[in-house]
Amino acid sequence: MSGTVLSGNGELLSDTLAAAKAEGRSALIAYLPAGFPTVDGGIDAIKAVFEGGADIVEVGLPHSDPVLDGPVIQTADDIALRGGVKIADVMRTVREAYEATGKPVLVMTYWNPIDRYGVERFTAELAEAGGAGCILPDLPVQESALWREHAGKHGLATVFVVAPSSRDARLAEITAAGSGFVYAASLMGVTGTRVSVGAQAQDLVRRTRGTGTDLPVCVGLGVSDAAQAAEVAGFADGVIVGSAFVKRMLDAPDHAAGVEAVRELAADLAKGVRGTA
Repeated sequence: MSGTVLSGNGELLSDTLAAAKAEGRSALIAYLPAGFPTVDGGIDAIKAVFEGGADIVEVGLPHSDPVLDGPVIQTADDIALRGGVKIADVMRTVREAYEATGKPVLVMTYWNPIDRYGVERFTAELAEAGGAGCILPDLPVQESALWREHAGKHGLATVFVVAPSSRDARLAEITAAGSGFVYAASLMGVTGTRVSVGAQAQDLVRRTRGTGTDLPVCVGLGVSDAAQAAEVAGFADGVIVGSAFVKRMLDAPDHAAGVEAVRELAADLAKGVRGTA
């Protein structure tokens, strides 16, 4: 069982995942970086993804050394960083996306920017902006007590990432400490679209659930179309899509076309998780 009872918008995240399950489907979770292509442009894109059918959005905090991100997201992060994106812009992105939709908005970030900004300050500002929590791909669970203390104080979910290489004892440790959901990376390697999401992901979901956790298990890394979304929705509580959205924005001839492209992709993926594609 998960040991953390969430409040505030962390609870909204849990309720959203539970509502999707009650409908007999997986939740669609989209990722887009803040500040890409600009701060206002990124907010437009996130609103469009929600309008298209995403249940939850992860707002990426652009980082100069995104070790888990492939070339597509690295390109978007570079554009955002060259545009001067700051943590205050990330918070504004969360606030405006949440206020416009009333849906759960998380921040996905590496640990270093939070550590430099200050854990107490970051959690307080994220909660005040309406954020539902954080995905922390490089924070070891055994070093997470300070973060979890402050996140818990503000009702924020702490989402840890598990990988096919994670041993069962490690999975149990992570699911006991985490809240909101578990982010299951479908394969070893960096983010990016894949031809097949594969059996590794299904096995990882099975092993994560085998820890006895009541946390939803959501799968990311590799999903790019409705067929893949439907495949993952067959065994996961949530389908996480990032690079495919970012690529639509990068490939668009202008900003308006990019916003429309991500809205259309969200609608397509939403059909996939519902089995209506």
